[in-house]
Amino acid sequence: EMKDKDLAALVHKVGPVEGMPVVTDPKILSPKAFVDEVINVRLPNPFMPDTPQRIACDTSQKVGIRFGETIKAYIASDTLDVNDLKLIPLVHAGWLRYLMAVDDNGEAFEPSPDPLLATAQEYVKDMKLGETPDCTKLEGLLRNATIFGVDLVEAGLSDKVCAYFTELTAGPGAVRKTLHKYVTEA
Repeated sequence: EMKDKDLAALVHKVGPVEGMPVVTDPKILSPKAFVDEVINVRLPNPFMPDTPQRIACDTSQKVGIRFGETIKAYIASDTLDVNDLKLIPLVHAGWLRYLMAVDDNGEAFEPSPDPLLATAQEYVKDMKLGETPDCTKLEGLLRNATIFGVDLVEAGLSDKVCAYFTELTAGPGAVRKTLHKYVTEA
């Protein structure tokens, strides 16, 4: 997946650009050097015994850990604005799109195991590819700080997540088109 230019651009921007400004240097290792090694050495390694399906397992348990603290730090900061986050909300919207269990070609797929999969899918169960989603139906999920690490409505990110989700569900090819659009803009 790191050979995919859009996915690689997403990875190169989420951590170093959006996440790094809130990382506290532990003085044991350089956070920048660590992120650089993960992005430029570990993830592109074709011999790394990992798959997207395994990485997608338990996503509801990972989203808050990966991005919730970053969002909290932006909210608490005197110099950063949570509204400047572009790709973290796109990742959240991407997970909502994934919950629909329909790939970018419009074909159904079996989502990876997740303890909250059935609960989360309830919020998107009536949404169809090619139809404008009713984002008000997502509010309960977007308010779930257990999943996202913060209440995305209170954090002021829910409208952005819903706008991205609307783009991602526009029809076949919308995921690729939306991903490309925002990784080249960010």
